[in-house]
Amino acid sequence: MKTVSLRTADGRVVCEQCRLAENPLARMRGLLGRRGLESGEGLLLRPAPSVHTFFMRFAIDVVFLARDGEVLKVVPRLRPWRTTGARGAKAVVELASGEADRRGIHTGMRLDMTFSADPTSGPAAGHPPISA
Repeated sequence: MKTVSLRTADGRVVCEQCRLAENPLARMRGLLGRRGLESGEGLLLRPAPSVHTFFMRFAIDVVFLARDGEVLKVVPRLRPWRTTGARGAKAVVELASGEADRRGIHTGMRLDMTFSADPTSGPAAGHPPISA
């Protein structure tokens, strides 16, 4: 699975290791089976105007993004067995509970993605990641 780094417009990192879920199976699986998320770790689902936490074991912060990366809505500490969504959202970032507040993520700010190559596979194995 691809990994991205999410940063604010001024270059501040808000998620160092954000796994990218772009196909239906990866989005459906989401964080199921996980016991939690570490600080700096997250999941970026796209397209995704809404999410659920059915069958999850832990609370998460949910950040809804517009196509251009603008933060439309932040839902802190969404507990298991809940749903949430945001009109106009094209992507969702799921972070460890409390992480959005710790990283200063708020409505109206913009997050930019830097794609990382998987250093353990493919022709780029052993080479530095290339930003896209």
